[in-house]
Amino acid sequence: MDKIIVLDFGSQYSHLICRRIREFSVYAELVPYDISYEEIQKMNPKGVIFSGGPSSVYSDDAPNPENKIFEMNLPLLGICYGHQLIVNKFGGKVKRANKEYGSSVLTIDNDKDLLSDLGESLRAWMSHGDEAEEIPPGFKIIGHTEGAKAAAIASEEKKVFGIQFHPEVVHTELGTEILKNFVLKVCGAKQEWTMEGFIDSSVEKISKIEGNVLCGVSGGIDSTVAALLIHKAIGDRLKCVFVNNGLLRWNEEKEIEEMFKENFKVNFNSIDASQEFLSKLKGVEDPEDKRKIVGEEFVRVFTNFAESNGPFKWLAQGTLYPDVIESGVSKGPAAVIKSHHNVGGLPEWLDLEILEPLRELYKDEVRKIAKILGVPEKLLMRHPFPGPGLSVRIIGEVTDTKLMIAKKASKIVEEELMNGGIYEKVWQAYAAVGDDRAVGVVGDERRYGNIVMIRVVDSIDAMTADWTRLPHGILEKMSNRITNEIEDVTWVTYTISSKPPATIEPQ
Repeated sequence: MDKIIVLDFGSQYSHLICRRIREFSVYAELVPYDISYEEIQKMNPKGVIFSGGPSSVYSDDAPNPENKIFEMNLPLLGICYGHQLIVNKFGGKVKRANKEYGSSVLTIDNDKDLLSDLGESLRAWMSHGDEAEEIPPGFKIIGHTEGAKAAAIASEEKKVFGIQFHPEVVHTELGTEILKNFVLKVCGAKQEWTMEGFIDSSVEKISKIEGNVLCGVSGGIDSTVAALLIHKAIGDRLKCVFVNNGLLRWNEEKEIEEMFKENFKVNFNSIDASQEFLSKLKGVEDPEDKRKIVGEEFVRVFTNFAESNGPFKWLAQGTLYPDVIESGVSKGPAAVIKSHHNVGGLPEWLDLEILEPLRELYKDEVRKIAKILGVPEKLLMRHPFPGPGLSVRIIGEVTDTKLMIAKKASKIVEEELMNGGIYEKVWQAYAAVGDDRAVGVVGDERRYGNIVMIRVVDSIDAMTADWTRLPHGILEKMSNRITNEIEDVTWVTYTISSKPPATIEPQ
């Protein structure tokens, strides 16, 4: 299968380059910037992309790839910091400039190859503090903005390109077309990456493992698809375990058990460990501590089940690529955003081997696999739910009152979205609660109650997200119902922060 290699220099957008390329059915893989020349040769890519990054090429600790990688005689595209690396390496000059962050108009000076069929200009997203002052010999400027005279450069002879802007973000018009021009026209990569092919190769690999597999299922799309893939490969050697951790949505434990027993022919087991989880979280306020406590307690429950119902060799989970990226255990230098209970939260004493068949996939790719495997539409369109459950939607200590508020308020948010025909059009929706309180008036009496934060976002892959512009009428219904139906709530707010700079979950 033809592939594109993306060297990760620490940009918050590195993963999106792979994501966009996979959209047009070419496999792209993110690798560390210091990967060896020999390793890349073994991977036999059709082209190489340098991501952006926070460093300056003149910094003492600036990340640099091996020199041989510049001389591989493969098409090369540098984005932002990657662009500056190319300028610097091939004999140009990079200078410190006024930081440019946001949308700029890119004027196209040469519409061949990388910038072909895009028109005369487009909106491009900039995020940089350095820029090319002098381009290298043999290169020419193919695009410029008002703030960057060499916003896009090319060496047609070497098939090396550099762009100062980020084509991988949605803010850049025709950004996917730019990547498509590089991957399909310049690199000549074949569009061979399909979810049908992924299923076949995954089943073949998993069928070769020895021993029984214990799979934690949450009722969400990720763990469900992971379980179905593994079951397709090894059949009855798989046992699925659903754990009620006390941090679920309203009545969720009953809905999940019914759904699995009605729709899937897997060995399904349910365990109520709610008291154990809630007691471990008592008095804990730090969100990272909560995530790790929940992760460790999940593994304790699974390990106890394994000892009584085993032997098992594997613990399977529905870990996705974004989980790996955000937990800082990916292949590149990305900073830790948060520990995911099934990635960064796994304890050292775990004595089961980990099986993560979806580890290299994005959420929308998992949804495509779910459709192929016949997952019911109701589950397919179910909103994502964090592994640590409501513990990360409750800011501060998890108390009985705040847990009740989070459950009831989130149920109201989902119901009103369904009533308005919007639920399936948004990525995620819930209500969060913290320790902040405000005065309200109920009847003729003043009441000092909790503040609820409604969060509804639009996204494609959870790596970036924008707050949803809900009709005011729906927001009004949500607010009225929450304050009328939940005695402890006096104020309702709507969160309008996008990701970045915020995250989708509050913690």
